[in-house]
Amino acid sequence: MAFGTTPDWFHISDDEDVVWESRPHPITMGLGLPVGVGIALVGLILTGWTATDSAGLLTIVGLLIAVAGIGLAFARYLVWTNTRYVITSSELYKKHGVVSRDVTQFRLDRVQNTSLSQSAVGRALGYGDLTVYTAGSGDPELVFERVANPERASRLLSDQLEAATTDESVV
Repeated sequence: MAFGTTPDWFHISDDEDVVWESRPHPITMGLGLPVGVGIALVGLILTGWTATDSAGLLTIVGLLIAVAGIGLAFARYLVWTNTRYVITSSELYKKHGVVSRDVTQFRLDRVQNTSLSQSAVGRALGYGDLTVYTAGSGDPELVFERVANPERASRLLSDQLEAATTDESVV
């Protein structure tokens, strides 16, 4: 369930365990991925159709269209693959960014409330948003957006929050 190797953005203590780790549901790549692949195919078809012994203008245009389509699809994939959500036994992490990186980290003892929301489409496709509110703020502090199997993530987070509360009351 955890990373193969510990990424440089993820700082875990010796007594901390990774409970859940995921990235957004693949649906978050949206239309950018299939549109990019479609544009690339159109460009490749145009290139193949117009290619003769010498590269003409339409062949070059076809290649440029193919490169643009591949670039669009690859950009959507990079954004998806560089977004990670982690729940450990004592903290929450959200990391996103391709060129620059933004890591949000909260201790579980700061969490005041959580909510799970799913649209009709999200319920049908199995994704939803898990929102975390911290003490002293009415606004959401952390949102795990379009998480696959959000009920499981919410249940695991609730279990960790309950365990953290139990540990605090013992001390």
